[in-house]
Amino acid sequence: MGISGKLYSFLYLRGFKVWVSYRTQTILTVLGWILPVFTYYFTGTALGNRLVSEVGVSNYTAFFTIGLAFQGYVSSVISTISQRLRNEQLYGTIEYYVISRTGTFGFLLYSALWGLTLNTINAIIILAVGFALNIHYNVNALSAIVIIVLLILSTLGIGMIAGAVTMITKQGNPISFFFNTFTNLIGGTVFPVTVLPLFVRYISYGIPLTWALEGLREAFLNGTPITAVAQFIIILAIFDIVLLPLGIFSYNYAFKKAREKGTLAEY
Repeated sequence: MGISGKLYSFLYLRGFKVWVSYRTQTILTVLGWILPVFTYYFTGTALGNRLVSEVGVSNYTAFFTIGLAFQGYVSSVISTISQRLRNEQLYGTIEYYVISRTGTFGFLLYSALWGLTLNTINAIIILAVGFALNIHYNVNALSAIVIIVLLILSTLGIGMIAGAVTMITKQGNPISFFFNTFTNLIGGTVFPVTVLPLFVRYISYGIPLTWALEGLREAFLNGTPITAVAQFIIILAIFDIVLLPLGIFSYNYAFKKAREKGTLAEY
């Protein structure tokens, strides 16, 4: 492993060790993953099956469990990339990544990897809680894996755009704010997008998560084969084709401008 590989492996391992070393924070983080499941579970129970079924959901517990489990791949990766970049600016260490062989792009990828790892733990825990609440999974592994990979790629593109904004604005990132705050509301995470006002629904259809969750519910709950979720795969692939190049361009452009102005390490 070269010097750059060791540097970024250290970056990844440091994130894990810092996370587990603060035990109280780790426990609170895990509780933050679990408690919303019970919140929506009791909400759905209070509403009653008849009212829930009127919005086109036959099993509300299964619906929101899949949503909560995989929505985090979007919010976690995007916020992790922006936060890590911001932290390295504050620590005064961002320049070390600049002069390394892979530069800040490698830093971005390893930061995204940590976000993916953390949210994979999140997803497993939420799915396990759902199983304890009598959700019966009928998983088509191939469909699920393909959709998750496509969702992650689109999220990485958005995360690079968010990282570009962080390099320019330092504080106050509208990209991270939107995907952390509003995807639960308009991404079909805890209720179907069909209940949204028409103009909000159009915004929802412009978010990769909306299509990914539809496909993931089919893959995890109905065992739907990959041919039957092809429409979701095609749409997500289109998002990837657009967002990945746009993210790379935005990130490189912001990095170049920050270096030219000498503001890369400013905070």
